Amino acid sequence: MDAISGFRINRRAVTAVVIASVALAGCGKGEAPAGGGDLAKLAAEKGIEKSNLKLGFIKLTDMAPLAIAKEKGFFAEEGLNVTLEPQANWKVLLDGVSGGQLDGAHMLAGHPLASAAGIGSKVKIVTPMSLDINGKAVTVSNRVYDMIAPSLPKGADGKFAQPVSAAALKPVVAKFKAEGKPFKMGMVFPVSTHNYILRYWLAAGGLNPGFYLPGDTAGVTSAEVQLSVTPPPQMPATLEAGTIEGYSVGEPWNQASVAKKIGHPIIVDPDIAGLTGDKVFGLTEEFTKKNPKTTQAILRALIRAAMWLDAENGKNRAEAVKILASPKYVGADEKVLMASMTGKFTFAEGDTRDTPEFNLFFSQEASYPFYSDGIWFLTQMRRWGQIAESKADAWYLDTVKAAYRPDLYMAAAKSLVADGKADASAFPESDGFRTYTKPAIDRMAFDPRKPAAYAASFAIGLKDGQTVTPAGVK
Repeated sequence: MDAISGFRINRRAVTAVVIASVALAGCGKGEAPAGGGDLAKLAAEKGIEKSNLKLGFIKLTDMAPLAIAKEKGFFAEEGLNVTLEPQANWKVLLDGVSGGQLDGAHMLAGHPLASAAGIGSKVKIVTPMSLDINGKAVTVSNRVYDMIAPSLPKGADGKFAQPVSAAALKPVVAKFKAEGKPFKMGMVFPVSTHNYILRYWLAAGGLNPGFYLPGDTAGVTSAEVQLSVTPPPQMPATLEAGTIEGYSVGEPWNQASVAKKIGHPIIVDPDIAGLTGDKVFGLTEEFTKKNPKTTQAILRALIRAAMWLDAENGKNRAEAVKILASPKYVGADEKVLMASMTGKFTFAEGDTRDTPEFNLFFSQEASYPFYSDGIWFLTQMRRWGQIAESKADAWYLDTVKAAYRPDLYMAAAKSLVADGKADASAFPESDGFRTYTKPAIDRMAFDPRKPAAYAASFAIGLKDGQTVTPAGVK
């Protein structure tokens, strides 16, 4: 466990490993170690109900557990013949899983939660595993950064000090309004972590990001800053075109703005709301019931991949960067991927800082699907009106239990321990509630056992009994 828990990396050493690992490209590590017949025989021996699987993903670094499970042969060792398919956007991906074209996918944590809350997919989606925690940032355009930079507090090195408050944007937003223009920012999907993190940051700085009317996917009622949906890989181009003035997205698309010199990341998500879940592995409840052994085999492979990604202080991250750089996965330049996958984060050219809690896959129990992580998302859905009516504490717990399946995760984990492929100490003995120690930017303490009070406690956000109407909050 010690080799995984403290994720810090020697960047120079990692760079050396990347150079040394160039020969890995295209070496076919993802192919089954035996022929198709042997793979089918293995699947039969394990009782796998469905061995040929198609799993979807979006081109983000946090899809890494799927790519690693494929490329390191972990899927094949379970008797699974897995095809990984990139999807155009989160809606297409969700529709693919709901409709059965995909057997499962790299998903937003909000996908299964929205399904359970009755505001998302009509087909019940569940998650038995978190794919990562943290891993997002907020980036602003060059012109906005130039406008706020003089007012940002500076550290001893002369660089802007963290965390940056969204209050720095208030004069800019006021200027846009005086000129008759809306101030627009992008996020990736209405129930995405990125939406809630961006909203949290803006509201903590005194800017209203808007509320959702019932059945509404725009969420701009009473908004001072208008948020809109842009698929992650399109974020830099949309920013460069001037359609938006900033965005919240996962990597490598914040780093891409630095590489293209079109924008400035100014804060990472651990400094916004503390520790937050991010992506999950999602599939339909029907699939898990119809294919229990296949589900366990998938989870065993993904858990091993997550362990590999964070093993021994991240010694494998350089090889992971090489794999993710392939066009069939993320397809970004290795230098761009390196800028956020090695325990550091580049905010600008010449400004790279330690971010040991950024983009964790197994460390800090990142892969366990904690109820409390899901409850935080539900509180934000209520805060902004996606959940239209006030809910009791019991509703939050019942809803998250319908979506998050730690029982399936632990069954797979225990089988790995029994087979000598993992140590029991690597997995939590948990009631589903994580202890949160890192403070949010607004110092609001999150108590997952009292979610109703937390959801209603923000200066900007719905209070108990309030609803959203076209005229505003009532």
